[in-house]
Amino acid sequence: MLIESRAVGPFFKNGFVLACQRTREAVIVDPGDEVADLIAWVGAHTLNVREILLTHAHIDHVTGVGQAKRAFGVPVWLHKDDLFLYERVEQQAAMFDVEVELPLPPVDRFYDGSDLRFGDYSIAVHHTPGHCPGGVCLAVTGPDLSLPHLFVGDTLFAGSIGRTDLPGGDYDTLMGTITGVLFPLGDDSVVHPGHGPETSIGRERRTNPFVRDYLADRIGSGQEPMS
Repeated sequence: MLIESRAVGPFFKNGFVLACQRTREAVIVDPGDEVADLIAWVGAHTLNVREILLTHAHIDHVTGVGQAKRAFGVPVWLHKDDLFLYERVEQQAAMFDVEVELPLPPVDRFYDGSDLRFGDYSIAVHHTPGHCPGGVCLAVTGPDLSLPHLFVGDTLFAGSIGRTDLPGGDYDTLMGTITGVLFPLGDDSVVHPGHGPETSIGRERRTNPFVRDYLADRIGSGQEPMS
């Protein structure tokens, strides 16, 4: 599988192109301010983009959706629980004092639990609320991948977790998602966060200070750990 990631200011959010080397089919994940770089990379590698996939609808993950939609004319996917954020992107822009091209293209399709595909690769979509209500993890598997690759948006980072002080965020829900949804996907799974470097489920299970504190608190209060 071909993976290209770019990030630019002001948010330095990771946007991705995922592509099948054999068929040249591809998807774009979370096109933001780096979208021009992603579009150029697609052209340089003669790829056929099939979908625009959003892990969630916070402003830094959607500012490039319009440009990507014009470039490729393909469906935009989102979880239905984040539609209110997508439709209020102008208010998000005001909150962070940034500009965004309006209006955003309509969402064409909502994740419904079915797997998606590009070329020889399958994408299982896992609902991962907590950072926001409609966050998802895109779990990619394929014939040449010995490990699942997880595109987790802002749910989990290398050494950190997503913030929960924005509309729809909830700390307990987020930690339940990390330990109850992401961790069961396997310690060897590669994690591609929305910000910062890649990591693995096993590394975050062992060393992430937020996860360790949460699990310790659950044990200390007599609750069973969720993983």
